[in-house]
Amino acid sequence: MENPPMDMMDVITRKVADGRRLDRPEGLLLLQHADLLTLGELANTVRKRLHPERIVTFIIDRNINYTNICVNKCKFCAFYRDADSPEAYLLSKQELFSKIEETIAQGGTQILMQGGVHPDLGIEYFEELFSSIKSKFTIQVHSLSPSEISYIARRAAITIPEALQRLKAAGLDSIPGAGAEILVDRVREKVSPNKIRWSEWADVMKAAHRLDMPTTATMMFGSIESQTEIIEHLVRLRDIQDEKKGFTAFIPWTYQPGNTELGGRSATAIDYLKVLAVSRLMLDNFDNIQASWVTQGAKIAQVALEFGANDFGSTMIEENVVAAAGITFRMTKQEIINLIQDAGYRAAQRDTVYKIIKVETEKS
Repeated sequence: MENPPMDMMDVITRKVADGRRLDRPEGLLLLQHADLLTLGELANTVRKRLHPERIVTFIIDRNINYTNICVNKCKFCAFYRDADSPEAYLLSKQELFSKIEETIAQGGTQILMQGGVHPDLGIEYFEELFSSIKSKFTIQVHSLSPSEISYIARRAAITIPEALQRLKAAGLDSIPGAGAEILVDRVREKVSPNKIRWSEWADVMKAAHRLDMPTTATMMFGSIESQTEIIEHLVRLRDIQDEKKGFTAFIPWTYQPGNTELGGRSATAIDYLKVLAVSRLMLDNFDNIQASWVTQGAKIAQVALEFGANDFGSTMIEENVVAAAGITFRMTKQEIINLIQDAGYRAAQRDTVYKIIKVETEKS
């Protein structure tokens, strides 16, 4: 692609240096025309301003997919099963407890528990489950996507704020940003026609933030969306964050086409790094941006630390959804620490809301 006019790049560079907000056309210009190294330099400028101490954080947790039965049947998903499938499952409470015990034994502080939108599980099921987890364990319950919460509320014939109040009272602490995909309905209608539209995803997050429940925000890109729609996704997240700053972090990751109905090809590592850098530049009200080693692998995740990321995500003691698409990167706590340190940063274990638990000893 041809390079953007120098005067436009000069304006953007000055705005980044001054900490001023970029608008949609500027974000799109960067994504479409700026070269990779320029994007990295600009994003790293913002990252260093926000995190001058050169600490890269990570969390020890486990993704527990309590069921793979789902009525949404998203075309990009290789994980879901119909209820009558021989591969369909719903974990028992004892199986869940065993996974939590293993997580705590490895120093874990959080469980990220989500599954499909199971047609038979009402709000009472989750209230009883969360309260039983809290009665037995001291651990952050970071669970249920906006799509699951929306379904739970509809099934109970209550509002989303009412559902969240009940779930919070039972033990739900925070909400992952799953199911965002691209927050543009044209894309959602093609890749996940049975899932909630973007405004309802936003409504769940806003309601959670008003209850002081922290959440994360995500973006799955590289399927059928346009670059304009990527920028629109970022602006919509930024607008939500302007209201109450309830998002703790942003996690962009690339669509994995293996074993999916949608098919197609994976985004390249260069595509990933460009979108990551533009995300750091556009999301001026997000403190933390996470590198996706789960989809990109260790080396690109290290490079991502020079393109705006300041967090290495989770040790992922268990992960099933991305694995179902044929991507099975695995990493231990020590491997994450080594990768962070080898990239020239200090590694620190954090909790769900980015409070530092322990700064790891640096290599001698």
